[in-house]
Amino acid sequence: MDAEQVLLTMPLHAISEVYGEDGLRTRFALEVARMPESARPTLERALEFASVLHRDDRRSREPYLNHLLRSAIRVMCYYGVDDVEVIVATLLHDSVEDHADELAGDREGDRTEAAVAELAQRYGPRVAELVRAVTNPPREPGVDRLEQYRQHIAHSLAANPWARVIKASDFTDNGVGVIHSAPGLLSRMATKYRPVVPILRDLVARPDTPLTDAVKQHIDEQLDLAEERFAAILDS
Repeated sequence: MDAEQVLLTMPLHAISEVYGEDGLRTRFALEVARMPESARPTLERALEFASVLHRDDRRSREPYLNHLLRSAIRVMCYYGVDDVEVIVATLLHDSVEDHADELAGDREGDRTEAAVAELAQRYGPRVAELVRAVTNPPREPGVDRLEQYRQHIAHSLAANPWARVIKASDFTDNGVGVIHSAPGLLSRMATKYRPVVPILRDLVARPDTPLTDAVKQHIDEQLDLAEERFAAILDS
C-alpha cells in the first residue's frame, strides 16, 4: 500500500499524530482531487488563505490549521458533501472569530461585520453567511459565557441547515478529539462541550439538515463517543 492509500484509510486525528500538518494537507489534496476540476482552485486558495490567517495560531500541541483541515476533510469524506461553498466556509469557520481585524483591514465600522464583508467579497455572500452563523458573538455583560455559547448554537444553527453541517464537523473534532488535547485543557473543554451534545444531536436529526440518514447516524454515533469521553474526564 502506497503512502497516499495509507492516508486515505487513517482516522484524521491519527494522521495528525503521525504525519502532522503535511499529512493532513496531502489528505485534503486527495479529497480535492475527487472534486470537479473547476472547483479545485477555489478550495486550494481557501486553504492557503486559512493558512495565512492562522499562521501563528496553535491548538494545544499542534498548528491550529490542523483543526480546520480535519473539519473540512470530514465534511468532504465522511459527510459526502461536495458543495464548494460549504467546504470553503468550513476551512474558514474560525476566521472571523479569531482574526476579524486582519480580515477587515481598512474597512470601516464594526470589525466583525467588516470581516464578514471581506469574506463575502472574496468567496461570495453564502460563504460569508455560513461563517457568520458559526461565529460566536462577543460576550454579553452579565451573561454566563458558556450559556451564551449554547444559546448561540441553538438559535443560529436552527435557522441555517448548512451551518449545522459545519458545526457538526467542528464539534466532532473538538469533542471526539478532546483526548488529544493537552492534559491541562481536558476538564475545561469537556465542561464547555458536554452540554452542547443534546443541542447538536437535535439539530442534526432535523429533516431539513441536508445530510443522508446514514451520515446523520454516523454523526450521532460520534456524539455518543464524545459524550463517553466527556464523562470519563468529568465523572471520574
